[in-house]
Amino acid sequence: MDGQAAQALEKLIPTVNKLQNVFSSVGLDSIDLPQIAVCGAQSSGKSSVLENLVGKDFLPRGTGIVTRRPLVLQLQTHHEEYAVFAHKPNQRFQVGPEVCKEIEDDTARVCGDGVALSNEAISLRIYSPHVLSLTLVDLPGLTKIPVGDQPPDIERQIREMVLKYIRKDNCLILAVTPANSDIANSDALQIAKVVDPQGLRTIGILTKLDLMDKGTDCVAVLMGRVIPLRFGFIGVVNRSQKNIEERLPIKEAQEAEQRFFDSHPSYGNMSNRLGIPYLSKTLSVTLMRHVRSCLPSLRNEITSTTLLLQGQLDELGGSSWGRMEKDSGSVLLKLIGQYVANFQQLVTGAKVEEAGDIEIVGG
Repeated sequence: MDGQAAQALEKLIPTVNKLQNVFSSVGLDSIDLPQIAVCGAQSSGKSSVLENLVGKDFLPRGTGIVTRRPLVLQLQTHHEEYAVFAHKPNQRFQVGPEVCKEIEDDTARVCGDGVALSNEAISLRIYSPHVLSLTLVDLPGLTKIPVGDQPPDIERQIREMVLKYIRKDNCLILAVTPANSDIANSDALQIAKVVDPQGLRTIGILTKLDLMDKGTDCVAVLMGRVIPLRFGFIGVVNRSQKNIEERLPIKEAQEAEQRFFDSHPSYGNMSNRLGIPYLSKTLSVTLMRHVRSCLPSLRNEITSTTLLLQGQLDELGGSSWGRMEKDSGSVLLKLIGQYVANFQQLVTGAKVEEAGDIEIVGG
């Protein structure tokens, strides 16, 4: 691939991000845009994986359900580091506690202070010189048994929310599973198999490789000999709870992760295909290629939707005056004026041609 083709390919993800922002702002979610949805059980390491990809602590943490709304996370390479929320487009946030607090505040605004869930997504764009262009959707952690004041049907609510995203054909599934549990009982892989039985759009992530029993490893899973996935499995080592509480910098944690893989008797010969840096690069390249493969159908879908909406706009007043993007105020006044005129005609009896057989029309 020559330089120009590579640069064009790198622009695909930011372009899709712009489309996603526009569609979200007008409430249009019927178009299936390419993205990666992150699913996994509670405490599987989802949040740590996302923070490692960004290189900063920015997600709320705690016990029980912490993620109560989908979080659309758009990463974009930039010479500055800052974050922007779609609901506050004119305000910049520092990537860290500021972003975390805003996620908590906006979640409470929509969901309340309890444990209620909402399908209304939070859209967050992070610009940084330390990230690769990538779009991820963080979803609530899968659970089976209600805890505390969680609603009795919490498992169904979360499952339906996750399925809403991963059942879309253009959605890649990032299935996060802890390596120190039975892979056959992985909640993430089980729900992914419901919508992707052949494993054609599922990417497996194994966390907590450093917490496995001594003398055991996940080489067979990483090599694809246990559960075959088109994109395979990638192993990572997240920070421990103690590391998080002591605020160990993510950069130092990634250096420790690399040392773990390089020195491990089972993973040493495959260490170049493990770890967060390899995961970040793989996800970015995979998403770019996926977007490219989806472009023909995506273009047709956008074109047909545009024609449908243009037809609806014409019915409201005609394309001769319906350039809403330039003068929405005049369009609204025109609509109100037409409504008032039609109402007056009905009241005075001047407009009787549309009367039905069972209607009485008159002045």
